[in-house]
Amino acid sequence: MRTISFQYQLIHLLNAVRLIPPAIVTQSSLDNAGQVRNHPVSVQDHPVGDHPVGATIPLASSKSESNRALIIDALTGFRCDLQNLSTARDTQTMIRLLKSDDLTADVLDAGTTMRFLTAYFTITGQKKTMTGTPRMCERPIGILVDALRTLGADITYLKKDGYPPLQINGFSPSAESTNRLSIRGDVSSQYISALVMIAPLLPNGLTLELTGAIGSRPYIDMTLEQMRYFGADVHADWDTKTITVAPQAYTPKPYAIESDWSGASYWYSVAALAKDRSTEPFTTEITLLGLKVKSLQGDSAIVDIMRSLGVESTFTDSGVLLTKRPVDASLAWDFTDCPDLAQTVAVCAAMKGVVLRL
Repeated sequence: MRTISFQYQLIHLLNAVRLIPPAIVTQSSLDNAGQVRNHPVSVQDHPVGDHPVGATIPLASSKSESNRALIIDALTGFRCDLQNLSTARDTQTMIRLLKSDDLTADVLDAGTTMRFLTAYFTITGQKKTMTGTPRMCERPIGILVDALRTLGADITYLKKDGYPPLQINGFSPSAESTNRLSIRGDVSSQYISALVMIAPLLPNGLTLELTGAIGSRPYIDMTLEQMRYFGADVHADWDTKTITVAPQAYTPKPYAIESDWSGASYWYSVAALAKDRSTEPFTTEITLLGLKVKSLQGDSAIVDIMRSLGVESTFTDSGVLLTKRPVDASLAWDFTDCPDLAQTVAVCAAMKGVVLRL
């Protein structure tokens, strides 16, 4: 996302909680359809942070948690009670395709849906044609297909090798089929998650060896924790870069999807930029609903990051309460495991005068 576009989102957000005068956005930043225009503007031009903020915010649900929970639920025969599922198009596409008897599964532009459903339809022996938008069909899937073939899948490419569209013809693991795979750790974590989620249904389970550097580990950890919640016997040894999954059916259980920490990060920026007035009996208090102290999401790192930018987090039964605290002079953070937070934090640090090292 371009910096100017992000600045406009932040201005619009600050206007919503009356941190800046409404005229700034309604007269010069929105078109007649209510869409923010991307013409040049500088946040520093406006008196941001002149007011305390009080708000209770119902956040969107985590798409990442939702997509994993849907696959595990399907592997139990749809016997879990999933609550607070994401309304994002990727998740809604997955819900639609899991319920569909059509021979063609069109994932549109949803990469996670393509990878997770390819593994799911394979392990459940469903014959499906997997396809998507032209752009989706330019995204590689060969690493996952090769791994599934090694496990006993019959999959053919319909056009270009290594890319959708592809045809899943069946799954027939033999006595000679291996339960050990090796896959690069720096590829999309969705390949790894897709394989380990179906592993409990394999006759001999699965031992997955990751080679090289491991990228997006928080998403792999999220997958493993959700699997454990539903009864899977899974162990990760990060010293040897090995994930071991025993053959064992999932246990159907109710599960509530946590709110999305990426979305929460913008409200952290509002709290950071708000100013408590000593002359008024008001302080900044923002309650973000549906967040958990022991989150599976990597972007929950925003709690620790924003302490340096002046935001204290207090977890409650309903979520987390954001209040003000002293600001640190500098902040150093490695955003490798939470890249979506970098822009939000960078803008806030600049506006707060905090020296930031990425």
